[in-house]
Amino acid sequence: NRELGCLRHMFNMAIKWKKAQSNPVREVKFLKEPKEKDRILSEEEEKRLLEAVRLTTKSKHIEPIIITALNTGMRKGEILNLKWSNVDFKAEVIIVEGTKNGEIPKIPMNPKLTLTLESGKKVSKSEYVFSENGHPYGDVKTGWWTALKKAKIEGFRFHDLRHTFGTRLGMKGYDIKTIAELMGHKDIKMTMRYSHPTPEH
Repeated sequence: NRELGCLRHMFNMAIKWKKAQSNPVREVKFLKEPKEKDRILSEEEEKRLLEAVRLTTKSKHIEPIIITALNTGMRKGEILNLKWSNVDFKAEVIIVEGTKNGEIPKIPMNPKLTLTLESGKKVSKSEYVFSENGHPYGDVKTGWWTALKKAKIEGFRFHDLRHTFGTRLGMKGYDIKTIAELMGHKDIKMTMRYSHPTPEH
């Protein structure tokens, strides 16, 4: 697919420079690439990951970010751009704006997440929940991959924290409609994967 994309671009440029009259690969279809399989974090791996984060200087700042992802199912962009004004400690909910589907869901906070965010709020000097020098983190790749390596966890992406959240809800017996609402799914088909989460379960 990459090579085909390059060829298309080359011929388009050749047409622009009047070196060619048509693009012979314009109608060639890209091959369907296999979707990456969802990877679920086990409870034992979660303990190892959080322990690795706490013991690694480059990763310490992402502990509350991971806890938020595991306990809300929010996407990375939603978490990194989260503002304190969207965290309602009294009602114990997070109001998620700028979601992928345009909805503005309210995600309940469990005691672990509430305690984590309250601790962060006490020392924060920014309008953003997760920030550095007052600005939201652009990404957490360095801390994330460093922690995974130290914890010896393979084949796990940050987005899989969201899948772990949905899977755990399914394993606890939550109905599909509730899971869909919590994860911000407009199409219930996207949520069906969590109705029978794992062979072990």
